[in-house]
Amino acid sequence: MNIDAFDRLDPAEARTVVAVWAAVPEWVDAVVAARPYGTVDALADHAAALAATWSRDDLDAALAHHPRIGEKPTGAGAEAAASRREQSSMNDVDTDIAARIAAGNAAYEERFGRVYLIRAAGRTPAEMLAHLERRLGSDDDTEAAEAAAQLAEIALLRLRGTITQGEP
Repeated sequence: MNIDAFDRLDPAEARTVVAVWAAVPEWVDAVVAARPYGTVDALADHAAALAATWSRDDLDAALAHHPRIGEKPTGAGAEAAASRREQSSMNDVDTDIAARIAAGNAAYEERFGRVYLIRAAGRTPAEMLAHLERRLGSDDDTEAAEAAAQLAEIALLRLRGTITQGEP
């Protein structure tokens, strides 16, 4: 969809589009309310500035919609499709790395009480595992900040993958 079409969407339709990027209700509403943007860069800049203010509650709300790394996202919606694309490197993962990621996911959830989140797009399974193992040593505040930053990266990648400047 191009930016002009996004700017003209009915607010409910625009919220549906933006919620796929990150399911943070106040952020979604603020991104939609600030239309029209006119350019993808203006939209992305505004979305990033708003994402920089995400709280732990915002993070938890969004993570309720994210699959674990290494698990096949289910569903037919746009969010599930985006997760499948982003985690495509996990399709042919080595069984040892897959088992270590699964164990790391469980340890992460036990330690932090939420799903481990990383921008999977552009990363190998080994890279995601290395980040997971490193982040297991973080304190809760540091980890919440890193998870929120990863969520923002995901949101902005999804935004730029959905909205184009010119022809759709």
